[in-house]
Amino acid sequence: MTDASRPERGAGRCAAHTAAAASLFVLDSVTVPTTPAVQVTDLVKKYDGVTVVDSLSLTAAAGRVTAVLGPNGAGKTTTIECCEGLRVQDGGTVRVLGLDPRADAAQLRPRVGVMLQDSGLPAQKRSGEVLRHVARMHRDPWDVADLEERLGLGSFASTTVRRLSGGQRQRLALACALVGRPEVVFLDEPSAGMDPQSRLAVWALVRALRDVGTSIILTTHLMDEAAELADDVVVVDHGRVIAQGTPAELTAGSGDQVATFETSAALPRDAAARLRSRLGDDGTWTVEATETTRLRVAGPLDPAALAAVLAWCADEDVLVTRFDLGRRTLEDFFLDLTGRSMR
Repeated sequence: MTDASRPERGAGRCAAHTAAAASLFVLDSVTVPTTPAVQVTDLVKKYDGVTVVDSLSLTAAAGRVTAVLGPNGAGKTTTIECCEGLRVQDGGTVRVLGLDPRADAAQLRPRVGVMLQDSGLPAQKRSGEVLRHVARMHRDPWDVADLEERLGLGSFASTTVRRLSGGQRQRLALACALVGRPEVVFLDEPSAGMDPQSRLAVWALVRALRDVGTSIILTTHLMDEAAELADDVVVVDHGRVIAQGTPAELTAGSGDQVATFETSAALPRDAAARLRSRLGDDGTWTVEATETTRLRVAGPLDPAALAAVLAWCADEDVLVTRFDLGRRTLEDFFLDLTGRSMR
């Protein structure tokens, strides 16, 4: 399904939209609750006296894909693990489908699917056996053969988990999270290690699940994955929510465009400052060297500004081997917000 054919996110699950998804995946609709899928209020979590989640609050709406993004160590994984009932918070409240993940675990377990990046799958068991075993734990499981076909598991169903590639293990972990037909699914880096074909298949399945009313909470470091799948985005850093909104809202900014160009040879160390001066160093422009052979320019890139950039390259005897022009992306927003330095 192309972006052009997809109804605007946030609109109701119209019959035509659901039918289009069903034609691809024939999934059963679930009843979308009126309460949020996940409600976190003033969550606090400390390790050895160090606060890693600091009065964090977020809401994941029912029947939508909510992406929780953040740098390593930001507190997002701890937050999600509290939502899954895997950790006990030191303060605040967590509700999933209106229930406490710890106190109401018996009620929630059949209604929630969890895919962990460290899957915890039994290494010595065959993949197909693992999925069938998990299916038997549920009252009304997804047909295993059907799920295997959707995620391409048949080719390695007789292979032990320890011999699976990273991408194959991820597909099996995803199948185990979905086989119980959950109302809420927590997906941690669902396409990590997958080849492009598997990744697209997983994306299509996530969209189809969302379109029939499943609530999905997604954590990922892949900004294109979040931009492609998320209805709502929550950015976490230093244990707090620092931004939230739809991808379109977060990337709207001032409407500036972003130009990235690569060169055949390393640029001078002061190339960014010199190009910024050429454009007019008045705060209108953001120019930075993202690599030794790559510059990124953000601002009101009209024809005159683009001509100035290319004229500067000619004056500096810089051969441009690639030039990309587009709007600010979710990755641009994320890096501008959380910084570009490794942690």
